[in-house]
Amino acid sequence: MTHHCTKFSGHWKIIVFDEECFQGRRHEFTSECGNVMEFGFETVRSMRVESGAWVGYEHASYQGQQFVLERGEYPQCDAFGGSNAYHIERMTSFRPIACANHRECRMTIFERENFLGRKGELSDDYPSLQAMGWCNNEVGSLKTQSGAFVCYQYPRLPWIPVHHGV
Repeated sequence: MTHHCTKFSGHWKIIVFDEECFQGRRHEFTSECGNVMEFGFETVRSMRVESGAWVGYEHASYQGQQFVLERGEYPQCDAFGGSNAYHIERMTSFRPIACANHRECRMTIFERENFLGRKGELSDDYPSLQAMGWCNNEVGSLKTQSGAFVCYQYPRLPWIPVHHGV
């Protein structure tokens, strides 16, 4: 069964499985999925990203820890999400990263949750929050107005290139 794309225009394809190592029930998607339970899955245990870049989310409705999924095979959860500090044991929603006009990337970061407190505008690549003039080590919430951004928990080393879009 294929879930067809209506919101995005592009070529994305991801095949998800309800068991590790590409076993069990499978479902093919070409657009976002806000909750895999709507398709009879408790969670995604393995997947193949056939085309496009995707963002996976720990919880339904694109909530919780998120991770970038590029073309390739992900035989189990630890292959696609988590780190030593925060291990992911499930993925219940995902969506393709719609290609953006990278010349017009814009994101607003906020000091506190729910878009409150001091705010800052980003339209370029920065190796750290401090490099852009942000006083805190953390961001409480953010809104992406245009483009695609990849954010990191820790500052980047200066020689590692990062692109605005995926």
